[in-house]
Amino acid sequence: MKSTDQPPSPSQFEDLRQRLFEEIFQARLRVYAIGQPSPMERLELPGVNAEIWLKREDLSPIHAYKWRGAFNRMAKMSEEERARGVICASAGNHAQGVALAASHLGIDAEIVMPVSTPRMKQVAVERHGGDRARITLHGDNFDEALAEALRRCEAEGRVFIHPYDDLAIMGGQGTLADEVVMSGRGPFDVAYLQIGGGGLAAGVACWLRAHWPSIRLVGVEGVDQASMAAAVRVGKPVRLDDLDIFCDGTAVRRAGDLTTPLCAGLLDEFITVTNDEVCAAIQTLWEHCRLVPEPSGAMGLAGLLQGAERLSGERALVLVCGANMDFGRLAWIARHAGIGAHRRRYYRVGMDERRGSLIEFLEAHLEGINIIEFQYGKTDTERAWFTLGLEATPPAFELLERRFREHGVPWEEVTGQADAEFRVIRFIPALFHLPIFIRHEFPERPGALHDFLVPAAQMASICYFNYIFTGEEVGRALIGFEFESEEQRARFTAWLDTSGMRHSQIQPGALARIVRGD
Repeated sequence: MKSTDQPPSPSQFEDLRQRLFEEIFQARLRVYAIGQPSPMERLELPGVNAEIWLKREDLSPIHAYKWRGAFNRMAKMSEEERARGVICASAGNHAQGVALAASHLGIDAEIVMPVSTPRMKQVAVERHGGDRARITLHGDNFDEALAEALRRCEAEGRVFIHPYDDLAIMGGQGTLADEVVMSGRGPFDVAYLQIGGGGLAAGVACWLRAHWPSIRLVGVEGVDQASMAAAVRVGKPVRLDDLDIFCDGTAVRRAGDLTTPLCAGLLDEFITVTNDEVCAAIQTLWEHCRLVPEPSGAMGLAGLLQGAERLSGERALVLVCGANMDFGRLAWIARHAGIGAHRRRYYRVGMDERRGSLIEFLEAHLEGINIIEFQYGKTDTERAWFTLGLEATPPAFELLERRFREHGVPWEEVTGQADAEFRVIRFIPALFHLPIFIRHEFPERPGALHDFLVPAAQMASICYFNYIFTGEEVGRALIGFEFESEEQRARFTAWLDTSGMRHSQIQPGALARIVRGD
């Protein structure tokens, strides 16, 4: 089916669905040559009226479901095709699946990956593929790697292993649905299926619908990567101009020619989730299961949480489809999880630029609210602007904002704005008078930092403040104080040295760089 064709007729869709069903049935005889069924795990969430079960594909041979489709497709190849070898394009899990299949089946595999592919993923491909898989790095993104793989496929006569738009690939992915049916945990009332190109969703939906006709099948896509929903709306695949790649496992610019009619006919609805909601789902899986999935692996749960109020005692299935994530992404995820769960907001607040105004503000407005970030730099002699990251419940935020309005406090919510997102702290060094910068450590408990600032404010004014909660028992802040005279500065330094509080003063060279804004 070409992308310019008309949508399939009901009889054509039924023929396609039946062919996919047969592929899944036959795939059950192949995929378990290299892997065992992945487990089901119960997820109990306070406040969610549903019986939730996770399908733990993160515990499969490559820590993702992609090995199923790759092995099923390659196991079907003729001897002539095997002799020609295979080629694929992938930035991650599909590459590992092809490499694993190549090693077990004795087929030479060329795997084209973008130059930006993290070394961790390259090492995984090398480990699974052994001497059967060779990596070529090409292009800055998946599209450029795909174009190179297709060029080489034509030039070298290799068999192209598509990541999703192949009935044999979909059939392999559908075996995880067979495991769900055979697990005895069903029948399920609803299943949340993440969608990239649509291979996983089509295969799983086909098998679940055949066994539980009344199940509600929900396709979950990222807000800025919803290529399948776009294709279903117009009846054929369309190409997205802009593509968000945070959920890299589902970042597909164009849905498949085969997967589009299958998803259109099998899924009941399509929803989108934000990156922040995905981060919140990752945190939920960590807190309740000690599981850290890759972003696309948590999209199904993000979809469930988005509509949790609809689950009135239902039995729900969520796919944890992968856990191949670079360690360096955890900090970003942790910071955004609270936003996605609607318990973290950022505010820019104005107050008089005078000694003690910060303490007055904290005591008057933020009692009982957890401060997880604090950003401030002196930019004016009359007005101070602080950026606060706060954690609380939505009703507590509403009460805080009402309090601001009633007391005439200048404020705006800046959650997601660039300066808050990237922690840009503006300051004008020329306005600092006799400054001291210290690195202050304090017990990470309510009131500890306040107890330090109250006596400090009697001797100095704050000209710089940089704090972020890290989850440790000890909190750390870089604070700048300024003074009207050298005597005040000396008295403050003496107080610090005898206070017993853990701190270190920034050395003169480093201090100069900070004050200059280097």
